[in-house]
Amino acid sequence: MITTIGFDADDTLWQNEAFFRLTQDRFAGLLADYTDPDPLHEKLVAAERRNVGHYGFGVKGFTLSMIETAIEVTDARVPAAVIAEIIAAGREMLRHPIELLPEARAAVTALAASHRVLLITKGDLLDQERKLAQSGLGDLFHGVEIVSDKTPAVYRAIFARHGSGVDQALMVGNSLKSDVLPVLQAGGWGVHVPHGLTWALEHADEPLDHPRFRSLPDLGKLPDLVAALQARHKP
Repeated sequence: MITTIGFDADDTLWQNEAFFRLTQDRFAGLLADYTDPDPLHEKLVAAERRNVGHYGFGVKGFTLSMIETAIEVTDARVPAAVIAEIIAAGREMLRHPIELLPEARAAVTALAASHRVLLITKGDLLDQERKLAQSGLGDLFHGVEIVSDKTPAVYRAIFARHGSGVDQALMVGNSLKSDVLPVLQAGGWGVHVPHGLTWALEHADEPLDHPRFRSLPDLGKLPDLVAALQARHKP
């Protein structure tokens, strides 16, 4: 039986990657005199990959990676004005209004009436708290966990603390790497709801042969899926 449902936040309940892409375009414009967009993007992704273990996930780490990349592609000659623009772009991202994705509120509301629902997200603590407060969804969740990373051990601990164990838990999100694969490894259910934009560091292959993996086109189908799984496994 499924007793607890975890929801990812960014690009599952509200838009996120779209704002990173807009800032990347702005970043490319600032450095157009030094390099083309494609190699710049490759260097930025490489910097993010190097830095995620130091800075964590979120806007602040992204901003620092942009500054590092700007120094690299200009051979340490990047103008201070460009650095100032990069910092301003990061600050604007931290103030951007929340845009809920279709069916997000309806899905959380419906499942909160019959299950324990949790918000499980990674990233900067202050930014994630801001987005949750602005989303208007906060009162629907029975618990909120903002973690530094999503691993099988993290999921086991969260679902033991807030529910009846990971084996009776389901996690839904847009990232196969963070929201699906670790919870499957921990023994839970993983539901993938793809988003049109996915961060390069979150790409992974679908575990199509796993019996506890499901994929849905949108969150609107989630309540019916949970009901079907419940009926199927009802003693």
